[in-house]
Amino acid sequence: MLSVQGLGLHHSGNYLFQNVNFTIKKDDKVGLVGKNGAGKSTLLKMLSGEITFYEGNVVPEGNITIGFLKQDLDFVKGRTVWDETMQAFEQINAWKSELEEVNHQMTVRTDYESDSYTDLINKMTELNDLLMNHDAYNLEGDMEKVLFGLGFKADDFQKITDEFSGGWRMRIELAKLLLQKNDIMLLDEPTNHLDMESIIWLENFLKDYPGAIILVSHDKQFMTAVCNRTFDINNKKVDDYKANYSKYLVMREERREKLIQSKKNQDAEIKQMEDNINKFRASATKASFAQSLIKKLEKIERIEVDNEDVSKFNIRFVQSVVPGKVIFEAENLGKAYGSKKVFDDVDFIIQRGDRIALLGQNGQGKTTLAKILSGEIKDYSGAWNLGHNVNIGYFAQNQEEVLTPNKTVLEEAEDSATEETRPRVRDLLGSFLFQGEAVNKKTKVLSGGERNRLALCKLLLRPFNTLIMDEPTNHLDIQSKEIIKLALQKFEGTLIVISHDREFLQGLCDKIFEFRDGKMKEFLGNIDEYLEYRQKESIREISIEKAKLHGEETKVETKPASKPEDKPSTVNQQPPTILSKEQKNIQNKIKKVEEKIAELETQIENMEATFTKENPSDETLEKYNKAKEELELSLQEWEYLGSQLD
Repeated sequence: MLSVQGLGLHHSGNYLFQNVNFTIKKDDKVGLVGKNGAGKSTLLKMLSGEITFYEGNVVPEGNITIGFLKQDLDFVKGRTVWDETMQAFEQINAWKSELEEVNHQMTVRTDYESDSYTDLINKMTELNDLLMNHDAYNLEGDMEKVLFGLGFKADDFQKITDEFSGGWRMRIELAKLLLQKNDIMLLDEPTNHLDMESIIWLENFLKDYPGAIILVSHDKQFMTAVCNRTFDINNKKVDDYKANYSKYLVMREERREKLIQSKKNQDAEIKQMEDNINKFRASATKASFAQSLIKKLEKIERIEVDNEDVSKFNIRFVQSVVPGKVIFEAENLGKAYGSKKVFDDVDFIIQRGDRIALLGQNGQGKTTLAKILSGEIKDYSGAWNLGHNVNIGYFAQNQEEVLTPNKTVLEEAEDSATEETRPRVRDLLGSFLFQGEAVNKKTKVLSGGERNRLALCKLLLRPFNTLIMDEPTNHLDIQSKEIIKLALQKFEGTLIVISHDREFLQGLCDKIFEFRDGKMKEFLGNIDEYLEYRQKESIREISIEKAKLHGEETKVETKPASKPEDKPSTVNQQPPTILSKEQKNIQNKIKKVEEKIAELETQIENMEATFTKENPSDETLEKYNKAKEELELSLQEWEYLGSQLD
C-alpha cells in the first residue's frame, strides 16, 4: 500500500532520519516507539504529506486514501456535534447534494422525451448506485456507534460544538477520522483527551479496523493490544520488529545484548587503533601508516547503545513525618461554577496509606476534587477536614501555571530543595533527562514533557506524606513513566492519582473513586477489577442512550421490585414461529442472564448462612458486596432485555 525508500530528513543541522526503508501492507498495524524527540510525530507528517522537504520517496500504491489525526481543529462555528461529525463523509455528502439537485430538475422539467432528461435519469441511477455501494443510507448507525464509544451521550448530538472543551472537540475530530475508513490511518497520541472507557473502546475498534494503522502512543497496553508490528526509531534509523509491543520488548532486549557485545568489540578495536596512532605518529617511517589509521578511524560508524534500564534510577519520594490515621474526611462536598454543577453530596474518608485512583470522564470533577484537597480551590459547598500532620505534595495537570517562566530548570529545582536534598538536585535532574546544558534552559521554552519531568523532580526534593497527582504521565515517554511509577510504588505515604493509563495504575492503586453524572462512587478493588465492572455497566448505558436517541422507552430501575421468576416470560407470549433473528438473540441473552442471577442468588444465600454462625472476614464481606452488586446489575440487564422483546 505504501513504500518508503531512502527516507532522510535534516533537522537543526543534523539528520533526524537517514536512509530509512520500509513497506506498509493492508493489514499492518504499526506502533512507532522511541524517545521524545526521536522523530515519531515528524515521520507521521512525512507519510501524510504535511512535510514534503525530505530526501528519498514516499510512494503510495494506487489511489489509496491516507487519514491523519491532526492536533489543530478547524470547526465551522454553529455546527452541532452531529453535523460536524457528518463532515467525515465529504464525497458522500457531495453525491447526496448532487442527487437532490437531479431530483429537483426531474420534478420541475417536463421535456420527458429529450436526451437531456434521459441524461438526468441516468445520472440519478448512477448517483443512487454510488450511494448504495458506499452504504450511504446506514451512516447514522455508524456515527452513533463511534460517538457513543468516544463518550458522547444522545443529548450531546444536537449541541453546538462551541459549547465543548478542546478535549471533547478533539474527540469529534477523531470520530470523523474513524468514520472515513481510510486505507491508511495515521494517529498521533489518539488516547490524549480520552477517559479510560473510551480508550478501551478505541482499542477494540482499531483491532478490527480493515485498513492499515500507524500510531504513536505512550500507552503500552494500548500499543500491545492494537499493533502487530513495531518500528523503533533510534540513532537516525528505523528498526522494524514484526511483533506487538510486548513481544518487541523481548526481541529488542535480545538485539540490545548483541549490540552491547558488538560495541565492546568495537571499543577494543578503536582503542587499539588509537594506541597505534599515538605510537607511530611521531615516527618518520611510520607516519604515513598513522595517517591511514586516522582516516580509517574517522570512517568507523560508532555503535551507540541506549541505557534503558530504569531500575538503576533509585529515585524515592522523601517521606515526612507520620500523619494521623485520617488524611482527608469530606461530608456533602460539592462544587459548582455558576449554574453548572460539577459534583455534589460527596462523602468519603481517606486514611493513612490509602492508594486511590480518581477515574471518570473528562469534566466530571476529578481535577476539581484534587484542587480542593490541595488547597487550590477554596470556594465549595459542604465540608472537608485535613488530618493531623498531613503534608501534601500536589502535581498539577497544567505545569505552565506552576513554573516560573524566566527561571532556569536548575533554579526552579533548587528553589524546591531543602538543605538535605540540595546536594541531590543535579543528580535528580539528570535522572529526568536534564543533563549538561539542559539545566540552563528557561522553563518557558520547555516542551510539555519537559515541564512534567521538572515538576516531578521538584516533588522529589521536598518531604511529603501525601501525594496528589493529576495526570502525572501526560507527555512523558515510556521510560520516564516507568521511572516515576517505580518511585510511587516505593512511596510509603498516601497516594491520590488521576490517570487514564491502565498499565500505569496496575499495581499502584487498590481503591477507586469513580466520578459520573455529578456523583462520586467508591469502588474497593484494583484497576483490573474495576474495568471488568465498568465494561458491564457501559454496555447497559450505551443501550439506554440508543433507546433515548430513537425515542424508545427503556425501563431501568436502580433496584428491581421483583425477580425474574415472579414475572411472566416475555418470550412465551409470542409463538416461536414468528420470532425474528434479533428476538432469538435476545432470548438467548435473557436465558444466560437468568442462569447468572440464579447462581449469584445461591452464592449470596450460602454466604448469608455462614454469617449467622461466625463473623465474616473483610475478604468475605468484600466478596459478598461484590456479589450483591453483580446481582443488581444482572437484574437491571434482565429488565432491559425483557423490554426489548416487548
